[in-house]
Amino acid sequence: MALPIDPSQIDPEDIGEQQATLEMSHEDAIEHVRDVFTDAGFGVPVEFSPSEMLNEKVDADRDPYYVLGACNPEVADRALDATDNKLGALMACNVVIWEEEPGQQRVYHVSIMRIARLVGMAPDNVEMADIVADTGEIVDEAFQNL
Repeated sequence: MALPIDPSQIDPEDIGEQQATLEMSHEDAIEHVRDVFTDAGFGVPVEFSPSEMLNEKVDADRDPYYVLGACNPEVADRALDATDNKLGALMACNVVIWEEEPGQQRVYHVSIMRIARLVGMAPDNVEMADIVADTGEIVDEAFQNL
């Protein structure tokens, strides 16, 4: 199956990619990122450690990796309406933290709102553009405070 888009042609800005490096332990980084995103207006209804699960289930020997499923309820509600509920398949807006080396953590996020538009799950209209802009501002604020 051929991909409908060429991934090499996607600019990180097209998907709202954001990254930061934190100089702290993995556990401290998880707490810090959770606090910063909560302060920016996100809830964190889902969180889990894929590395712990994979290490336990398939002896993967993965370095620490953690997912915070962040969600701004007001924007999520608007996005569900704007996409005829389709955006729920991409929720929550994940922020991941992985250990690059002891004491150095990578924080990574991509915009599900931008991705939904890119793949046709969300309309390319003013309402969705406003949602993308609003979530972008909230995420920008969070990353500035990391």
